[in-house]
Amino acid sequence: MKNFAKSKINPDLKYVYSENNALSIVFQSNELLLGVLGEFNNNLKELEKITNTSIYSRGNSILLKNTPEKNELIKNAIQFLVDQFLNNGSLEKKDIESSVNKFMIDEKVTNKSGNIEYIIKTPKKSVIPRSEKQKNYIRALKESDIVISAGPAGTGKTFLAVAVALTMLLEKKIERIILSRPAVEAGERLGFLPGDMREKVDPYLRPLYDSLYDLLDFEKIQKKIEVGDIEIAPLAFMRGRTLKNSFAILDEAQNATDTQIKMFLTRIGENSKIVINGDPSQIDLPNKTISGLNRSKKLLGHLKEISVVDFDHTDVVRHPLVSKIVKAYSDKNSD
Repeated sequence: MKNFAKSKINPDLKYVYSENNALSIVFQSNELLLGVLGEFNNNLKELEKITNTSIYSRGNSILLKNTPEKNELIKNAIQFLVDQFLNNGSLEKKDIESSVNKFMIDEKVTNKSGNIEYIIKTPKKSVIPRSEKQKNYIRALKESDIVISAGPAGTGKTFLAVAVALTMLLEKKIERIILSRPAVEAGERLGFLPGDMREKVDPYLRPLYDSLYDLLDFEKIQKKIEVGDIEIAPLAFMRGRTLKNSFAILDEAQNATDTQIKMFLTRIGENSKIVINGDPSQIDLPNKTISGLNRSKKLLGHLKEISVVDFDHTDVVRHPLVSKIVKAYSDKNSD
């Protein structure tokens, strides 16, 4: 889709400034314009809602009638959406939110060339950081041997780590990806699970599969799992191994004990990276005090080879309500 879109669609935009702070963005391709506008102009309406601005569709143009500062913001956002459409062949609602967040993080981010190092390009989509902490997290994933991240659901901890790992695998910088989770029930008793070992543990590991399928075609992921380029296994299976030329991710680490996290971290071998992710507010262990995530941050955060990244509700990139829910529960627990 990516190559097809680029070869068939004229990506050029023309900017026409006129009196009363009006700016027209003229598209050379109707297909590109329709892709950016969305069905029934829904993308444009969402962009208006997020930015509290006035945006109009006129023929082959998008017309802006706001302050010069807001016009510049919308102009950059639309260019972002154009790039996303050309890269991915379609736009999602989260792309609309990203198009604005990308240019509101700080003044530096408005310089597109200065943000290019944080873009993760995978075969199915380009992944863009949506907060300053996500930028720091991506930098840490690329530069540090070990990364420990903690924060609420929806902040991109697992997805971004999987995206960086996948690009390193496809670029042959590593030989395999290892994705692991503690097999701990989330406050429910699931009882007896039928099937072989893989069928028994797959329900615990499903979110890791979902991240992979979002970044690479299903068939290609399955092939890489079959040949061992990608391994998905419970934490208990990591004991006694040495991980060389690998990118290993321990997800839901708040449900791992201090001993288990130490065991996972000490698996690191030559040319390898290890990432520990978790949400301290969602510990499912029977005894919450034995969770090792926060202890690992305190013990290891001073080491220069190890990066620690703490996310909060402002970094949530799922539905806007998720951020509000996370903050509400956080405020309640602090009372």
